[in-house]
Parts: sequence; C-alpha cells; structure tokens
Amino acid sequence: MRRRTTLALVAGGTLAVATAGAFTRHRLGQIPTAVSGIFPNGMAYGRLGTGPKNLLWIRTGPGNAIPAGRLFTALSALWLGELLKSGYSVWAVTRKRNMPNGYTVADMAEDYAGLIADEFDGKVDLVVGEEASGGMIGFCLAARHPDRFGHLAVMLAGYRLSEEARVAELDFARLLAEGRRSEAGAEVVREMYPGLRVPGVARVAGAVLGRLFFGETLPHPYFASDVMVEAEAVAAFDSREVLPEIRVPVLLIGCDRDFDFPKEVYEETARLIPDCTLRMYENETVLQAGSDKRLPRDVLDFVGQRPRVQPHRDAAMPPSATSGQPVDPSPSLVGSDAG
Repeated sequence: MRRRTTLALVAGGTLAVATAGAFTRHRLGQIPTAVSGIFPNGMAYGRLGTGPKNLLWIRTGPGNAIPAGRLFTALSALWLGELLKSGYSVWAVTRKRNMPNGYTVADMAEDYAGLIADEFDGKVDLVVGEEASGGMIGFCLAARHPDRFGHLAVMLAGYRLSEEARVAELDFARLLAEGRRSEAGAEVVREMYPGLRVPGVARVAGAVLGRLFFGETLPHPYFASDVMVEAEAVAAFDSREVLPEIRVPVLLIGCDRDFDFPKEVYEETARLIPDCTLRMYENETVLQAGSDKRLPRDVLDFVGQRPRVQPHRDAAMPPSATSGQPVDPSPSLVGSDAG
C-alpha cells in the first residue's frame, strides 16, 4: 500500500491527482465497475469482470479495507484491461478482519487457501500477489496449497524486505493505526521522492493521499489492529525456506530501482523457486514498473507458455491434488527487459 498509493499522484513527474486522472483516463473505459463485499470469513473483496476464468488478486497492504470506488477502478486500469479482455474475472481480496496478535504470513496464506476451497470450488486459474504482503502470501500459498491454482504471478516482491523497508512498513502502519492519515501519506511521498527539497510538499501531498486512500478505512472497527498485525507479520517474514517447496509455475516481475527489494533479492528469490520466470524491468522504479504496459502481456504470455506443474504425490496432500505427473526439473528461466 505504501507504494501503490503514490500511483494516483504520479504522472509526468508531478505530484498532482488531476494528472493521475489523465494518466489512467484512456484505460478506464476498459474496466467495469467493481462489485464489492465481504466474504463470510471476513475477507473483503472487489470483483471486476465476469469472465469464465478466476484470477485471485492478493492485494498489497498493510490494510484490509473493501476494494471499491472509482479510485480502485482507476488503479486497476493500470494493468487489468488486457486480463479482463482475455476472459478473467478478477477478485481483489484483502486480509480477513480481526486478525489476532501474532498472526503470520503463513496464517494469512491459509485464509486464502480456505477462501478458494469455500468460495471458488477448490481452485482458481491464476493467483497474482501484489508487492510485499501479496507476494509473500502468494509464496506461502503456492508452497502449501499447489492444488488450489494453476499459476502464480508475483509483482514487485522478493523473499524478504530490506531493513529500511521493514522500518518504513512498520512506521507507516503505526501512523495509520493511530489515525494519522496525512502523516502516513507524507511518509509514502518522502520514501518515493527522497530528493524533495521544497518545504511542505510532502506534507501537502500526504494530506491528499490520506483523504484519498484512507478516509474510508479508519471507521472499520478492526482496522487499527489489523494494519499493525499485517505489517509486523510482513516485516518479520523471510520466505527463503518455503520457496523451494513451490510446485506451480511462478512469474516474478521486478525492477532494478526498488527501495523495498534490491535486484539481488529478486534474483535470489527466482533462483530458489523450482520453476520461476524472472522479468526484470530495467531502469524503472516501482511506480514505473507497476504501471508498465508490458505487465499484463507478460502475465498472459507466461500463463500461455508455461504448462501447469503438478505437485509431487505426498501422503499429506489430498488425492485430488495429485496426478502422478513429475515436476519439471529444468532450471529457472530468467529474463530481463530494458525499460
């Protein structure tokens, strides 16, 4: 959320919401209005499209507000248009509400596994994990429940946050939990634009961010606690132990100017996953990579080109999850693109 929120303020190198509207206006016509709600297990969702294939979008965080409204649609327009036209129904789903203290990334992954079992007849076609929260949960979900989906695409996340990013994640969550929305927004702006020298710009832009993104979330009775539980779990998580256990094809999209995940973290993450295609967007920041026009096409090409890899037969795995097919032992395919 720290990084995604700035997309509505970035276009042409300016910090102006109006510019962001112009940036996405040409794509908005392709995106249907979201249908939003809360599943019985307490996980909020926003659904876009009515295609026959289901895409589970594990959204960035920290925070579990209902994905809804024109702003959610505008940000979705940055990359969802081609996927919707390709026959996907996109389900943007947040973490469940009222998580207990000490809840882990693995616990959150179990929530998504249960959701797929209960609400999607046991399987979805594609899972997309967005940034730190979504990506790390996606890694755990793929390692523990490979029978629940066909492919995993992780956007802008690696096995562990950098030390500076962990501090920033916790500071951001703490400000949100205390209701200090403008200050939380200002922290995002300072992180993305460390060279700002004009007095008051981060504060003013942060106030705009606070109203746009967090104005409707704080009345949620569990939000203050949930945002801290999620931030603490993500800051503490290191997925290197689970990555070798992943038995579905993984597309990992990164960029080489990422504050949260250095390039070597992306490369190590891809190396540890048995079947991983790494796409590095060179000379791009997170904001540029998250709105890169190549992103949806890379996802669709990956799904079309990589066959579904079946999990090994395991006594602890339900019979429906196994087919007897071996896992592809070939080395990871690593690709790189100039920005």
